[in-house]
Amino acid sequence: MNLFDVYPLFDITPVSAKDVYVFDENDVKYLDLYGGHAVISIGHSHPKYVKNISEQLSKLGFYSNSIQNPLQVELAKKLGAFSGCDEYQLFLCNSGAEANENGLKLASFHTNKKKVVAFKNGFHGRTSAAVAATDNSKIIAPINAQQDVEFLELGDLEAVEKALIKSNVCAVIVEVIQGIGGLAESTTEFYQGLSVLCKHYDTLLIADEIQCGFGRTGDFFAFQKHGLEPDIISMAKGMGNGFPIGGILIHPEIKASFGLLGTTFGGNHLACAASLSVLKVLEDEKLLQSTKEVSEYFIEKAQSISMIKKIKGRGLMLGFEFDFAVAELRKNLIFNHHIFTGSAKNPNLLRILPPLTVQKKHVDMFIDALKNELS
Repeated sequence: MNLFDVYPLFDITPVSAKDVYVFDENDVKYLDLYGGHAVISIGHSHPKYVKNISEQLSKLGFYSNSIQNPLQVELAKKLGAFSGCDEYQLFLCNSGAEANENGLKLASFHTNKKKVVAFKNGFHGRTSAAVAATDNSKIIAPINAQQDVEFLELGDLEAVEKALIKSNVCAVIVEVIQGIGGLAESTTEFYQGLSVLCKHYDTLLIADEIQCGFGRTGDFFAFQKHGLEPDIISMAKGMGNGFPIGGILIHPEIKASFGLLGTTFGGNHLACAASLSVLKVLEDEKLLQSTKEVSEYFIEKAQSISMIKKIKGRGLMLGFEFDFAVAELRKNLIFNHHIFTGSAKNPNLLRILPPLTVQKKHVDMFIDALKNELS
């Protein structure tokens, strides 16, 4: 049997990793400034993370959501306290797409409406309603296209109101900082205006924090900079540091009932152990504060490179825009300098999404390599 060939792959085979480094089968060491799509939050193979998951596996790896799981309760309490969202309710699943899928479904249940407003260049997943709300026609199959979604320009409140005034929109879903779409972020005025409009027209506001959440911007959630109180907050990626886990935080005004949402694997014992480990390390090692400090240093160093035309993003979710396509530059950084970086829908944008344990010395290594390639 062959693999279904859908991924364009670099000719690199990682066999181990530690903190910000990945090692291949030839023991070549790579600096990971991409974190596997912003997944690695507390560094590869963090000892506390490995210990806690291993100990949990030796006791109980899985049972379904038909029995009590105290780890879910513990995760809800610690996540609420650390994130400042302790009044919210937690529903656990397995991935970012599932998180958004459940968020959209819940919004439709709550409002008894079905239309969704999303934004151009947004990405919310590859399943059913989540992919329909993603601005990429290449990955939307006919079965997905039956969903009723309207795409608007990020930042255009007038267009949002024109869509909501028809009173048929269940949810507005927005990445506060767009990921693969190119790291666009609108203004506080826009996001707060969006919240006001959603409340006025009985529409739920879903903050997609799958990539920009869990400390990646230096705030726990990216929306917190703008003083928002979303109805639903979707999470994944950095939430498990590589272990598959996702979830949504649900505003207390939205009530649960048995069977409203459900999952077999979501919130399993290993996933909870992984996410609890992430929260513990984020807190103990003060990684949110470190993220802000390293980000400031990163931006300062990047500003010294004249060929970088624009710096986008916040925290350790950064993008460097050039006036040329960066595909060849990425390859050279990997094979000449052993540094992983990311691409975006914008072909001229180089994305930086390292583990939050990255240090200034690693920034210097990248800047030196980048200058070498650009000279």
